[in-house]
Amino acid sequence: MECPGGSQIEIAACLAAVLDGVDHAVTVALGFAQSSASDLDEATGRADALPAVDAAQAAWTAYRDAQCAAVGAGFGGGSGTSIAIQSCRIDLGRARMDALLDMAR
Repeated sequence: MECPGGSQIEIAACLAAVLDGVDHAVTVALGFAQSSASDLDEATGRADALPAVDAAQAAWTAYRDAQCAAVGAGFGGGSGTSIAIQSCRIDLGRARMDALLDMAR
C-alpha cells in the first residue's frame, strides 16, 4: 500500500498528498504532449494533433471520474470509500502520465 499503517484518517491524508503529486505530474505531462502536438500541427500545417490531445484528455478525465466513482460505490458508502477513490485516481493518473509522456515523444 502507498501509505501503510496509521488510522484511516492518516492514510487518507497521505493518499491526498500522493494524489496531489500525481495530479501535478499529469498536468506537466499534458503540457509536454500539448507542446509536441502543437509542434506537429505547425510542421504539417494542419490543426489535428493538438485538438486530438485535448479531446483525449477530456475523455480520460470523464473516464477516471466515472471509474473511480464506480470503485467507490463498491464500498457501499463505508469508511474505506474515500481511500478507494483516492487510490483509484492515483493508479489511473500514473498510467495517464505515462501515456501523455509517450505522446510527447
